[in-house]
Amino acid sequence: MKNIMETDVDLFGDTQTVKPDSVVAQRFIEMPFTILDTKSGRWNERKRAWKNSGIDSELGRDTNSGEMSDNATMNVPKINGFAYNKDGTKKETELDGKKNVASIFDPVLCELAYTWFSKAGSQVVDCFAGGSVRGVVAGSLDRKYYGIDLREEQIKANVQQAKDLIPNADVQYVCGDSNALIKDAPDADFIFSCPPYGDLEVYSDKEDDLSNMPDVEFDKVYANIIKQTCDRLKDDRFACFVVGDYRDKDGNYTNFTGKTVQAFLDAGLKLYNEAILATPIGTAMLRAGKQFDAKRKLVKTHQNVYVFLKGDARKASNYVMDK
Repeated sequence: MKNIMETDVDLFGDTQTVKPDSVVAQRFIEMPFTILDTKSGRWNERKRAWKNSGIDSELGRDTNSGEMSDNATMNVPKINGFAYNKDGTKKETELDGKKNVASIFDPVLCELAYTWFSKAGSQVVDCFAGGSVRGVVAGSLDRKYYGIDLREEQIKANVQQAKDLIPNADVQYVCGDSNALIKDAPDADFIFSCPPYGDLEVYSDKEDDLSNMPDVEFDKVYANIIKQTCDRLKDDRFACFVVGDYRDKDGNYTNFTGKTVQAFLDAGLKLYNEAILATPIGTAMLRAGKQFDAKRKLVKTHQNVYVFLKGDARKASNYVMDK
């Protein structure tokens, strides 16, 4: 893969380079602030550069959109282009007849997470692998990657992406249930994942798929997966989860972000950093008026990025800085 700092050529045939807009940004790619703005010009330049490298994050997914914000307030499970209630009956929604709208992970966020909280040669473990992005970016940045996902078609697509783009990288995708398989993952230098947001997106009809589980069972299994994943993390290392709260059937938030933090605390880690990922507005502008008039509901245009620490912060930082 080409240097991700190189974008398309200009009118004179010279390679254009994405230039940081400050000395600090030159060191860290983006400013290490608690607001990460995916709408900025610089962020989108880097995102285009990653896409130009060949990443196709939609392979293996029945989706026609990468905008999480388009789907974030629907709270409707979807399989094969239609919406369903948990009892299996078809739900009449405006999505009928359309492809599933699934979230696509941002490669720039991957780049930041890997370069800020791990180093070249680090072993990354991802208990909710999903699409190909986190693995492909890890491999292209000289990280080793081990990801688990339940869907066979997703794993096959991810493996093919890795073979096509980073054939010499140590990137492994394993098909199965993380609750059963994560104990066999390699010892991790960095945990990086994005879990299913309850039943906001239903990925399969498998019984062991978290997105198909009742809320109480989901919370229990979810916390157990986090505990087992943290057991694989070496001492003096970081973990990062990207999550967003979502609403229940009555329109109230489920405190999914709080449950995630508590699961890591129960696993023995400490909450070390929190950032807001400001996501593209997409169709939120069109939905805002109707949604707010009807029930005073704010349209969600962000996700949460949590960084957890296992052990000593100075030692973990020294590991990343290779001291």
